[in-house]
Amino acid sequence: MGTKIELLSPAKNIEQGKAAINHGADALYIGAPAFGARINAGNSIEEIEILAKYSHLYGSKLFVTVNTLLFDNEIEHAREMLWQLYEAGIDAAIIQDLGLLELDLPPIELHASTQTHNIDLRRIKFLEQTGFRRIILARETSLKQMEEIRKTTTIDLEAFVQGALCVCYSGQCYMSLYLSEGERSGNRGSCTQPCRSSYDLINEEGKILQKKQHLLSLKDYSAAQHIEDMIDAGITSFKIEGRLKDLSYVKNNTAYYRKLLDNIICRREGLQPSSTGKTIVHFTPDTTKTFNRTFTDYFLIGRQPMASLATQKSVGKKIGTVLHSKGNKLTINTPEIIVAGDGMLFFDANNDSVGFLVNHVREISHSEGKHFTEITANKCLDIVTGTPLWRNNDYSFEKMLQGVSAERLIDVSFSLKETSNGFLLSATDEDGIVATESLDIEKSKANNKEKALDTIQKQLSKTGGTCFRVKNIEINTLIPYFIPSSQLNELRRKVLDSLSDKRINHYLPHSEKIIPNNIPYYEPEIDGRANVTNAKSRSFYERHKVKNIESGPDVKSDILKNGTIPLMTCKYCLRYELKQCLKHKCNTRISPEYLGNLTLINNGKKFRLEFDCKKCEMSIFAAN
Repeated sequence: MGTKIELLSPAKNIEQGKAAINHGADALYIGAPAFGARINAGNSIEEIEILAKYSHLYGSKLFVTVNTLLFDNEIEHAREMLWQLYEAGIDAAIIQDLGLLELDLPPIELHASTQTHNIDLRRIKFLEQTGFRRIILARETSLKQMEEIRKTTTIDLEAFVQGALCVCYSGQCYMSLYLSEGERSGNRGSCTQPCRSSYDLINEEGKILQKKQHLLSLKDYSAAQHIEDMIDAGITSFKIEGRLKDLSYVKNNTAYYRKLLDNIICRREGLQPSSTGKTIVHFTPDTTKTFNRTFTDYFLIGRQPMASLATQKSVGKKIGTVLHSKGNKLTINTPEIIVAGDGMLFFDANNDSVGFLVNHVREISHSEGKHFTEITANKCLDIVTGTPLWRNNDYSFEKMLQGVSAERLIDVSFSLKETSNGFLLSATDEDGIVATESLDIEKSKANNKEKALDTIQKQLSKTGGTCFRVKNIEINTLIPYFIPSSQLNELRRKVLDSLSDKRINHYLPHSEKIIPNNIPYYEPEIDGRANVTNAKSRSFYERHKVKNIESGPDVKSDILKNGTIPLMTCKYCLRYELKQCLKHKCNTRISPEYLGNLTLINNGKKFRLEFDCKKCEMSIFAAN
């Protein structure tokens, strides 16, 4: 048995979940009926049970997010829901609120959400000791840190490989809570995404240094070029972000990483996928063709520019440059095929994004690798020669993904044997799971041996509409018999139904209840950033020897207003992004205008910036 490598895909609903499985996901994560960090992506217990069975059919797993902070009046509801989810057959619950560990939980595997701020090795060790089976690492975790965590822990390690980035450490962002005056909390699943807004940056003299820029909006994350290094560092689960993304995004990104991981697994000994079945994709995956803000590998291998300053929207794929423009007509140099209905984007002289639709396309010429195309836009454009052009909606690609774009098949071998009362059909799948069904029938010797054998082979080979693909058929009878096609079809259908049920039961989760302990927490006191919002979470920390426990901002908002704790704590640094870093010397000359105190302004609200150069962190406080 080699190391199992898991591709973990998002599922907004059943449709997306099944699509992710079909496109190669080894596991899914989906929102529970309540208490999920994406409040608009919940699913009923009945829907989750259906998806659990579909996942287990392929040996894939289903994880459910119950990863918001809870209030006292919600704790019992959460406990009851976790029991319902357990009975529905889920493989694990992803949680944030540690108060849940004080409850009578089902024997279910618990994963520590990235919202539990899993960047500190001491915290990760503590969570492992308290009974968690998996840690979802903070997005800011570097390869070096991953290696260190793996060397000193045995817990399963899950890391993001694709998708949107929060500018703040997960679980440590209170900006939405503050701006909405307690109504919209990121830790309660209803973030207003203030990091995607535009801001002015002013210095202590009141001078505007940056105007209406998306100073806190990051590019999207892609670790595609570092997957093997992450495997070597000890990561076994690779997570695609996107429970609020559309179906095309899920299909495209799942297929892309399935292909990437399969190539690595085929080349290297000791690795294997954590689920079964062969995924056949009917298109060429390309992560630039569905929602993205361009990509960064964030802090995986070191600090780098990572903000999407000009826009918070999807940029898509860069397709070429403008050669000529007049009115609503553009001539571009592009290797891509452009069609009417495509959505395009460019950045004007003020670095503002401008979008338009393609109404008409005329191919001009091809020469020496150059491809000139004339586009008629849906409006007049002010665009200069040499401007890069991006396609943020690929009409043909999207249309193709709306259909059947992949299938996932499990190899099965049939063996037909003769019995005293008729025949026995055995089906053995690629995992060695066996199902049998008998056919009681009066045996009739075939008049035409070749035709009878051909009929059996033909009818048993038909598995359309199922997840199975026939690899081999053995006919073990003393003499050739005539068996009506209808009887063969019914026998095949019954044995495959039985095999499906056996597969689902075979891959049902098996876990043990967590046994509470009183291992000391690594700090004697905690402030509001520990997010204690109910009596059970307070009891949890008390049981682990914490003496001074401050309530979290969701129940004690004054600590945000008076600046006791920051609204955001970020490894991302605005000084570095603007080439004004005092530590890394990333520019030849630091402007004196940036040396003093800096403030962000959005809709009249002011936010004070603090820089901890020793830790390479930036904090954002309410500026009173």
